[in-house]
Amino acid sequence: MSNAAPLLQVRQVAASRPGESGVLQRVLQETSLNVDAGEILAVVGPSGSGKSTLLRLLNRLLEAESGDILLSGETIRSFPPSELRLRIPLVSQKPFLFPGTVRENLQAPARLRRTERPDFSDPPLQELLELCHVDPAWLDRDARKLSVGQQQRVCLARAMVGPCRVLLLDEPTSALDRPTADQMALTFRQLAREKNLAIVFVTHDLRLTGRCADHVVFMANGAVVEEGPASRLLNHPETEEVRAFLASESDAAREVLP
Repeated sequence: MSNAAPLLQVRQVAASRPGESGVLQRVLQETSLNVDAGEILAVVGPSGSGKSTLLRLLNRLLEAESGDILLSGETIRSFPPSELRLRIPLVSQKPFLFPGTVRENLQAPARLRRTERPDFSDPPLQELLELCHVDPAWLDRDARKLSVGQQQRVCLARAMVGPCRVLLLDEPTSALDRPTADQMALTFRQLAREKNLAIVFVTHDLRLTGRCADHVVFMANGAVVEEGPASRLLNHPETEEVRAFLASESDAAREVLP
C-alpha cells in the first residue's frame, strides 16, 4: 500500500454566510476529509446540508472561514484562482458552454492560460475525446445545439483538457435520462482510473453513487454525519440519519459495482 499523501486534503474547513437578518450563520461545520488520486468520492445528503458549499470551497468559488485545503500537499490559497480552477475544475449541474463551436469550447482552457491551443488530431487528445465519448464529428458544430447529454460530455472533456487533478461534479446526471446517466457513471470511473484523477461529486442520485463512488460522505445540517466505503455505507449504514435517507430508495438505486 502506498504511503503517499492524499491528493486532496480538507482540514477542519468551516464556512459561514449572512442570514436573512444579516448575521453570519455557520453553513459548514469544521470538516475534514481526504481523497486519493484515482478515487471517487460522493457527497450525499438532504437539501441544505452543506454539500454544494463544500464543493465550491474546494476550488475557491467560495472562501473558507477557517481551516485549509491542500492539493498535492500545497494550500490552494497559493494558486491564483484562475489557475486553481484549471487544476480543480467544476462541471455544474446544468451544462455551461460558451457561444461557438465544440472545438472553441475545448480550447477555452488554453486561451485562459495563454498557451498553444490544442490540436485534436494529436493522439492523446483523441484518446481524451474517446474517453469522454465526445465524437470528433462534433468539433465544428455549434456547441449549444447539442443535446443535454452531449453538452455534458463536452463540459467534461473541456475540464480535462487543462491540467486537471481533481474533478468536481455538481449533480452531474440530474438532467439526463437513466441510460445516459448510467453511461456517465462508467465514464467517471474510467476518467478516475485512467487519468489518475480524484473526483468529488455532489448528488441526490444514489444509483449513480452506487455505480461509481469508492467512498461516500453523508452530510446533514452542515456537518459530516457518516462516511465510509460506498458498499458499506449504502447497504449497511451505521447512523439513523443515513438509514432514514436511504429508506425510500430501491435496491437498484444503491447498486454497487465491484
